[in-house]
Amino acid sequence: MTVTPFPGTAAALDREATFGAVSTAPVFDIEKILASIDTMAAQRPVAAQIVSVANSDDTSAKVLSRILASDIALASRVMKLANSAYFGMRGRVTSLQFAVTVVGFTTVRTMATVALTNLDDESRLPENFWDMTTSIALAASSLAPRFGERSQDSLCLGLLAQMGAALLHHNDPEGYEQILAEEPTFRGRRTAETRRYGINSLRLTSVALEQWGFPASMTTPLNAVDDYQSIDGALLRASFEVASRLTTDDYEEVPIVRLTCGRLREDDIVPVLDLVRADADELRRAMLGEVAPEDSDDWVI
Repeated sequence: MTVTPFPGTAAALDREATFGAVSTAPVFDIEKILASIDTMAAQRPVAAQIVSVANSDDTSAKVLSRILASDIALASRVMKLANSAYFGMRGRVTSLQFAVTVVGFTTVRTMATVALTNLDDESRLPENFWDMTTSIALAASSLAPRFGERSQDSLCLGLLAQMGAALLHHNDPEGYEQILAEEPTFRGRRTAETRRYGINSLRLTSVALEQWGFPASMTTPLNAVDDYQSIDGALLRASFEVASRLTTDDYEEVPIVRLTCGRLREDDIVPVLDLVRADADELRRAMLGEVAPEDSDDWVI
């Protein structure tokens, strides 16, 4: 599927009004972008195998940990996450199989997807990508029970939500940097993305996850974020709001009750803001494999 605003259309005219008429919007071929990820997969075969088998009914923690052990960098990240404050097991997870059990198959699959799509290479990402992403993920995890969702699954949704933005940035770095400069808010960026590419970043994330067999529980919220009447997108909207309040200078807050179809009030997110402030940096280090002084790399399969 190739998408681009054609000259003379309303979308193209809107894009010119936003970005100016000098630059030309690139032709954006979704299949080509997804195919490029398949090319990346050839360079990370272990991560690719994990994405493929982690959702299989006959996959066990023992099998998954043995596959994971073949990629030392990825295995170390899973170990760091299992020993993080988020899972409450600091220093007690010493085997990779136990780590897989602690964090869960969906989380391991999420971390493998991060590796496959080069989200662990900050040099290729928009500025502050992981500050935003870990804030979204922790907020989603914390608020999940209020929406009848599992905290661990919502953590994974938050970790992958911005994958589409990274893919757009990979393939059009100058154009996407222009969007970031012009649009400080997530919703404004999604509008600008649609004008420039014919698709927004959350929808692109959804397309990619659908292709890789992720469940509808991961893709439906991504497609419902901008429908303020839809409860399906409420948790992710609230999570983006929490992240924006913590990471965006001079941010104009949106009432949380409006974003969540009345499910939350402002008092409900005060402890969430405190939790994200406290834990976001450790989660970021675990996802990127950064070593803190207290970390240990002594573990077994």
